[in-house]
Amino acid sequence: MKNHASLFARPAMRLSLLRMAAIAALSIGFIASVPDAHAASAENGKAAFIKNGCWQCHGFAGQGGVTGPTLAPSPKALSFISVFIRNSHGVMPPYQKAILSDADLADIYAYLQSIPQGKDYKNIPLLNQ
Repeated sequence: MKNHASLFARPAMRLSLLRMAAIAALSIGFIASVPDAHAASAENGKAAFIKNGCWQCHGFAGQGGVTGPTLAPSPKALSFISVFIRNSHGVMPPYQKAILSDADLADIYAYLQSIPQGKDYKNIPLLNQ
């Protein structure tokens, strides 16, 4: 039987475990505060997507670009997107509630969900000549 107390004796392991616990706690708090996407408006979401500059990296239809990944069609879960947007530490700046409200975030998510899947290239005659 291993002595699990020895794991906490290593500073790097202790710091890593503390980081994981902090991330889990933050995630649970943010997931609990995620807005209801069912009451959201895709029309308002499109306007918020443009107003907040999301299109600059992700394209007008969430198709992705040089700096931003594809968001639509079929976006990730709202809870995932909310945690990422509020806590981003990469190229994308974090958008706190004072900048992007929960209602606007839910609207943007509704907009991303409303974007239809593109046509299969096999059904585009010009591409099959």
